[in-house]
Amino acid sequence: MDKLVNTALEAVADVPDDASLAVGGFGLSGVPNVLIQALYERGVGGLSVVSNNCGAMDSGLAVLLSAGRIGRVTGSYVGANKEFARQYLAGELEVELIPQGTLAERLRAGGAGIPAFYTPAGVGTQVAEGGLPWRYDGSGGVALASPAKEARDFDGTEYVLEHGIRTDFALVRAAKGDRHGNLVFRKSARNFNPLAAMAGKVTIAEVEELVEPGEIEPDAVHLPGIFVQRVLVLTPEQAADKKIERRTVSS
Repeated sequence: MDKLVNTALEAVADVPDDASLAVGGFGLSGVPNVLIQALYERGVGGLSVVSNNCGAMDSGLAVLLSAGRIGRVTGSYVGANKEFARQYLAGELEVELIPQGTLAERLRAGGAGIPAFYTPAGVGTQVAEGGLPWRYDGSGGVALASPAKEARDFDGTEYVLEHGIRTDFALVRAAKGDRHGNLVFRKSARNFNPLAAMAGKVTIAEVEELVEPGEIEPDAVHLPGIFVQRVLVLTPEQAADKKIERRTVSS
């Protein structure tokens, strides 16, 4: 039951090249930066990443992306990541863009043991009909396009079939956790982190504060420890290191 690991490098020591990863976070909020940095230091490459976005400002997954360590991205938001766009258009990166709600539900479904589900999101578009460029050939042509998906009518409304996502590993960040792996996320960091954690066969959580088992009220647990295999406690400096993508202040 004691899932604590001593270092970030120890936590990701068995993540191999070409592994698939579900990674929590939204923009720069709730991103497991310490675990991502450990993967970078290990030199792991060829990764298939499932995440809402692929980092920004040389932070988060942008560390691995800029180093050429990611081969495929399944996500819903590119944002202002110019290196992401460059690699995609140059044919260096395979990208599956899907609706954000669909991504969230595909992760949750995978973690809940649901192989597939129907949703109206994407009906009548290339999301359902196929043809979205997954990989370019570097000369402006499409080397690989998305396939058409199964569609079905329910009570007069058309729905498209989407498959649940399971990954080899998941990396998440929590505000609080115990050595059994029960986690609590703070505010917007609760976005994709619980869903990514559910989807991973081996889930590794970096936590800002460690408490003893029983200190988190059962009703306050956002993610039960059954979904978490390893817990890394951050130093105070690591926990406080939180970048802001677009700082705004009132006049």
